[in-house]
Amino acid sequence: MPGLRAALPAALLLLSSFPPAAAKQPPWPWVPGVMHALNPSDSQASAAARTALHYSNYHGASPSRLRALHQVLKATVKAIPEVGMKYYMHFTTEDYITGEDAGSCLATVLYLKKSPPQVYIKCTHTQDKKQIHEEDNRFYQYLQHRKKPIIASNIPDSYGNIDRDHLALWGLAIAGSSCIMWERSREKLAYFVAQVKAVKQWIRKDSAVEFEFMILLHETPTQKIDLCHMHLIWILGHPLEVKYICTSDSHGLEDGSGQDSGSAAGMFHGKEGNF
Repeated sequence: MPGLRAALPAALLLLSSFPPAAAKQPPWPWVPGVMHALNPSDSQASAAARTALHYSNYHGASPSRLRALHQVLKATVKAIPEVGMKYYMHFTTEDYITGEDAGSCLATVLYLKKSPPQVYIKCTHTQDKKQIHEEDNRFYQYLQHRKKPIIASNIPDSYGNIDRDHLALWGLAIAGSSCIMWERSREKLAYFVAQVKAVKQWIRKDSAVEFEFMILLHETPTQKIDLCHMHLIWILGHPLEVKYICTSDSHGLEDGSGQDSGSAAGMFHGKEGNF
């Protein structure tokens, strides 16, 4: 499998802790403190792997290097009393936009009751890092030197198509919204980006790139669509700054924030009053 020979020692130690794979998952509830093998096709294993990738895509802060889940190869779970459920996974990934092979990952995801999941993830790489940096830099410089702000809507359109000129912008939206999806994910609740409903760039005179996004998130297994207003600041080579607020029919109003970025306090009516 591409990249497995280059797996890092820390990741190998994680993999060595997996018990032999089982054809069927044991009956619920899990015995506390005991590792149980999951069928790789189990929906909870896939959901945990995607949670790990949300964390990775957000913290990677690169619209040109985004991963999506391809296949779970091995997964185990352990119930930690008074803490939560911890998943251990080995899975392959593909490029989020092109669908090309993007290497394999080893990850653990600890779902907590009232906090974002705790994630450790280590991945091999098939993409050229220099090329990725050049693509990010080219897009970043394009945004930095614009005299008029980018204003767009419905990415992708109602037929699932994305204009070629909007692919990098879509990548930035995915990187930022991965913060929302990671923080809101729970063991029985997962998210996908359904659409960028609207996006507006704010022209700045410093080194930062600033955007407001309206994101539609598909929540599973409830099948609800949540509307999230996301404020994003990107400085090339630095972590993304993300603030957001989401609404849904049943959740009401939910505030949230990216790492070290404060909390949201408004909707899409004007930059200064929102955050």
